[in-house]
Amino acid sequence: MIRIPVNDAEHFNFDECLLFLNRSPRECMHRVANGRLYKLFSQGDAPALLDISYANGEVLVNTDSEVDEAAVADYLTRWLHLDGDMHAFYQFARKDKVLAQLVKNYQGLRLIGIPDLFESLTWTITGQQINLAFAYTLKQRLVQAFGYETEIDGIPYYLYPPPEVLAAVPPEQLLAMQFSKGKTAYILHVAREMAEGRLSPQLLLEMDYEEALQKLVSLKGIGNWSANYVLMKYARFPQALPLEDAGLHNALKTQLQLPVKPGIADVKTLTQHWKNHAAYATFYLWRSLYTK
Repeated sequence: MIRIPVNDAEHFNFDECLLFLNRSPRECMHRVANGRLYKLFSQGDAPALLDISYANGEVLVNTDSEVDEAAVADYLTRWLHLDGDMHAFYQFARKDKVLAQLVKNYQGLRLIGIPDLFESLTWTITGQQINLAFAYTLKQRLVQAFGYETEIDGIPYYLYPPPEVLAAVPPEQLLAMQFSKGKTAYILHVAREMAEGRLSPQLLLEMDYEEALQKLVSLKGIGNWSANYVLMKYARFPQALPLEDAGLHNALKTQLQLPVKPGIADVKTLTQHWKNHAAYATFYLWRSLYTK
């Protein structure tokens, strides 16, 4: 068993994290069942199924395969933000008229990330200007067609297709899955950029926030919203704020009991004081949209 200590365990609620991870029945990259989280993990050789649980301030990982324990710990730490120190955000949020009730309602929720840069980029492209349910449907089609699949105890598990695989996919195959012409072109462009080494996790993580933002928006199909989503979910810049996000706008309307959804200028005014709490504030507002 691998044991991963959770930093600031007082502000960690595994069940809240599972609720967020289980918000779509079309999610194919992990499975939540009976208070546990199951994830196929790639380490270069045969993928390993991770059985993830939590007890007494530690995330516990069981697997029947030989794995690099440090790599597993690093992956789960990035995914579930296990090394986060929540004190500053909670102190800020408890005094904020928008966030105060949310940190009570969802106490212990961590910002669930996407530890794979290519998955993060292509997921944000997939989700542009469509509803979340259809975005999950498109992702499911993409993963099932081009990702790695294995079946364990009758249940299919998947790995996201790497850039090298999608870079070689004819556009017609994505179009047949109902990806738009634009999204098809953007996904294949990002795949080629990464497959050919012009963009890499190492390159992005060496940059500061502004440098990383400019690098991402230089990619076809990546605007301010998509770039900040990636910088929030993958690179974990705390100031990342997807200002144009429709979900953020809807959540602000509900929390502030506004008669209409706020526009960009209003959202900018409402969020300008968030600064290094912007990513977490956004994530907690997204959580408020999920009522299960």
